[in-house]
Amino acid sequence: MSNIQNMSLEDIMGERFGRYSKYIIQERALPDIRDGLKPVQRRILYSMNKDGNTFEKGYRKSAKSVGNIMGNFHPHGDSSIYDAMVRMSQDWKNREILVEMHGNNGSMDGDPPAAMRYTEARLSEIAGYLLQDIDKKTVPWAWNFDDTEKEPTVLPAAFPNLLVNGATGISAGYATDIPPHNLSEVIDAVVYMIDHPSAKLEKLMEFLPGPDFPTGAIIQGADEIKKAYETGKGRVVVRSRTEIEKLKGGKEQIIVTEIPYEVNKAVLVKKIDDVRVNNKVPGIAEVRDESDRTGLRIAIELKKDADSQTILNYLLKYTDLQVNYNFNMVAIDNFTPRQVGLQKILASYIAHRREVIIARSIFDKEKAEKRLHIVEGLIRVISILDEVIALIRASENKSDAKENLKISYEFSEEQAEAIVTLQLYRLTNTDIVTLQKEEADLRDLIATLTAVIGDERTLFNLMKKELREVKKKFGNSRRSELQAESQTIEIDTASLIVEEDTFVSVTRGGYLKRTSPRSFNASTLEEVGKRDDDELIFHQQAKTTQHLLIFTNLGNVIYRPIHELTDIRWKEIGEHLSQTITNFTTDEEVIYVEIRDDFASGTYFAATRLGQIKRLSVTDLSPWRTYKSKSTKFAKLKDKTDKVVAVSPILLDDVMLVTYNGYALRFNIEEVPVVGAKAAGVKAINLKEDDFLHSAFIANTDSFFILTQRGSLKRVAISDISQTKRAGRGLQVLRELKTKPHRVYLAGPVFMENSGAELDLFSTETAMQSQVLCVQSTSGELVEKDLTKLSLSDRTSNGSFISETMSEQEVFTAKIN
Repeated sequence: MSNIQNMSLEDIMGERFGRYSKYIIQERALPDIRDGLKPVQRRILYSMNKDGNTFEKGYRKSAKSVGNIMGNFHPHGDSSIYDAMVRMSQDWKNREILVEMHGNNGSMDGDPPAAMRYTEARLSEIAGYLLQDIDKKTVPWAWNFDDTEKEPTVLPAAFPNLLVNGATGISAGYATDIPPHNLSEVIDAVVYMIDHPSAKLEKLMEFLPGPDFPTGAIIQGADEIKKAYETGKGRVVVRSRTEIEKLKGGKEQIIVTEIPYEVNKAVLVKKIDDVRVNNKVPGIAEVRDESDRTGLRIAIELKKDADSQTILNYLLKYTDLQVNYNFNMVAIDNFTPRQVGLQKILASYIAHRREVIIARSIFDKEKAEKRLHIVEGLIRVISILDEVIALIRASENKSDAKENLKISYEFSEEQAEAIVTLQLYRLTNTDIVTLQKEEADLRDLIATLTAVIGDERTLFNLMKKELREVKKKFGNSRRSELQAESQTIEIDTASLIVEEDTFVSVTRGGYLKRTSPRSFNASTLEEVGKRDDDELIFHQQAKTTQHLLIFTNLGNVIYRPIHELTDIRWKEIGEHLSQTITNFTTDEEVIYVEIRDDFASGTYFAATRLGQIKRLSVTDLSPWRTYKSKSTKFAKLKDKTDKVVAVSPILLDDVMLVTYNGYALRFNIEEVPVVGAKAAGVKAINLKEDDFLHSAFIANTDSFFILTQRGSLKRVAISDISQTKRAGRGLQVLRELKTKPHRVYLAGPVFMENSGAELDLFSTETAMQSQVLCVQSTSGELVEKDLTKLSLSDRTSNGSFISETMSEQEVFTAKIN
């Protein structure tokens, strides 16, 4: 029990997670800066090469290769190995494939590959160059997971695979995204850097101007590419290659022939078709994927007279026809993950190749020297052949013959071994010529290898020669087009909206919707979908190209383009503002709604419960950036007890204010200054201590009505309230009683026939759309009064009770129907 340790959970978790993180960073998710391979990829290539599964031989069942890799080198699931093998065979993922595969190896549509028991694979020819000279002690080796054999920790890599094929991966705390590049351009940059180790980035980019994706497309943003090559981080725009084709009948279609790297084609086509189905941009008739074995082709057929450029711009902006590619060039450098730029990647590759070539040269030189030693012995033997044969015949056995040769003729152990194992047919007259030629060739080879090992210039010349051979054999032209500037996509949003007739409705509680004329006309107004405790305060015919402003009692205004409203049936309840507006509170109510064509001109007034009033310009309410999720202020309230009681568009009219205790004040709206949307405004009326502003409306009619809480109703002439200055006390419009005094429950203008007043300029607190007042008592008694048929009352009277029992029961609700 002495080996039990007491450790805190934090220490254990930290230490274990640290080991795990180190493993997945170094041994799983990130590529090595030298050969550009992750461990699983390196093991796949090495194991297939070791098994002779190479390009010049026949294909071999993938399951066999995966089994050998898993059994010998990679102790993980067969699916992870097979998935990595499949990816190395996909020519839309890799600029130069490293594995050739027969059978279904997936597709650009995201289709899964066939199971490994159905597919066959072998190394590609260029993959052989990554493994070239691996048997010449050129790279470090490590024991495999069960210490039964050794595996390379890096491959010799005769071309810069990290840049050619790129890499993508996510580990603990690190991620990498290195784009593929053109083999010829990368090799040109390496060759230049061999000659100029301190080369400037600008000069290197003359040879390697940017990525070259296997899927082609257009890469925009030279400055961002330079930034990425400098720091390892940057973002470029990758745009599909498109063209507009003319069709019969004056129609057009957009043809897509190349799409951005790693974009799923089937998902892209589906998203473009969703744009058509949801009519997000007008004019798309049909979307077809016409890709076949000859290449990629997506056809977007347009309707007659459709604006092809606007549609293309919309698709580029809102679908994956155009994407951002983010450089994040992280690789393992000396067992450590580093964010690296182009110069560091090239320098590390050159240093790696230098070590490989030196190690290979040493190995070949030692091998040549051993062979030269033996060849020298064989040449000497031929000149004394008869004596050597006699000596061997006189010896007792092979070892005795070797000893006799070493003693009698001073042959070395290796030479003696070669002599006694020499086959008789080699003892021909022509052999001496062959041996002498071999001796000369070996001496030349040794001299060359000695020069490579000892002279940097010779070594780098050899490195350049080998790189140029790879370029000559495998180089191909660039597929991606580079454009210096990324083009900003500008869309006239108005052109995206299909103009349709619709009906818009809003309730006091904050439910809104738009309804098709068909659904609206198939129902009655009373059948509107709403909660029982809610009230419909606005409904109006509109067009989808118009705009909706919704004002609330807490001084907030909400903007919605009408085309963005949920289109549902008239009898359904609709969408609540709190579903999208994050700062819409439970105690907030809608008090005024307006449909507008634009925000070019116009003025509103707003009055609050605590007696403030302001004018504001409609231009201050033009759509703001976060309108979809947040309202904005149109009036500043004094405190939590304050609220907006009225909002209305105005001309240069008088405004009428009515307080709860029965004071009325009329003054010209020009006395109120126009201020910003977030300002509080000025004092409207001088309120008594226990009073508050109840109603405010434009006084552009001949009379107004007052309903009290006791059910008393009267109509008063506007002229009875003489025009005065702003901020006065006003005139009493109710007579004060000692017991059960009357208080204002509802007040607003009365629009008599032929009055000339505009019906939409009224108190938002009353929300009048007709002139029939419907009053319900606390006991449920319902009384209706036509306001236009009321006779005028004195300013100081309390009016007449609308029913005999209403005074005792008091008013429960009242509204204009």
